[in-house]
Amino acid sequence: MKASIRPFAFSVLGVAAALVIWQVLADAKVAGNALPPATTVFTTLATILGTGTFWSSLGATIGIALLALAVAAVAGVAIGLLVGSFEAVRYATLAVLEFLKPVPPIVILPLAVLVLGPTVEMSLFLVVFGCLLPIVMQTVDGVQGTDPVARDTARSYGMGEGEILARVVLPSAMPYIGTAMRVAAPAALVVTVVAGLLGGGPGLGQNIYQAQAAGDYATLYGLVIVLGVLGLLFQGATRLAERRVLHWHETYREVVP
Repeated sequence: MKASIRPFAFSVLGVAAALVIWQVLADAKVAGNALPPATTVFTTLATILGTGTFWSSLGATIGIALLALAVAAVAGVAIGLLVGSFEAVRYATLAVLEFLKPVPPIVILPLAVLVLGPTVEMSLFLVVFGCLLPIVMQTVDGVQGTDPVARDTARSYGMGEGEILARVVLPSAMPYIGTAMRVAAPAALVVTVVAGLLGGGPGLGQNIYQAQAAGDYATLYGLVIVLGVLGLLFQGATRLAERRVLHWHETYREVVP
């Protein structure tokens, strides 16, 4: 019990210390009006939370991020299984995948805005693009890491290739896919915000841009705090889902004394 309380206590102390430092720097006018006091930001945030516009933007941000993440997960796992399982497909697509892998979504944002406009579809496209390739590559690594003995054993029991893929290869690749999803979830949120901030897509990113353009720094910082909390929730939910789905894996299995 004490061991679990101690990290939490240190986390609370760290947050409190950061807030105190923030308040002191703001009162000292270190950055002028660009750094409003923490008290002002949280007062403004309380006001923002009472508006319907905020909740509408929050819902748009979460909805776009989750929908795009789901599309990227389904498509990424399917493509990864295909590329990892068939050598001809792997050789045919490897150069394209390796070429696209280091390209960040922000690079294609101008093209996406030009073709799709500042719309939900543009935001969805950017998020899917940003999350898809990491999931594909991790799935490929998981498929290629499947124990050949397990494959041969499954064949000896009369399993077909489709059944081996579903009952042997996919479970073997699940830890890799889980890692990819844990990385992709907060990335989906970040790209959704960037799409609104720089591309005019709906959501909190657009609200942050409007606050910055109006010089309303208290609102800007308040929205950034909301996004930070939302990112923590996304990552926590992904970790919990990973533990639930992979409860059978040795990494997550509880040790019974």
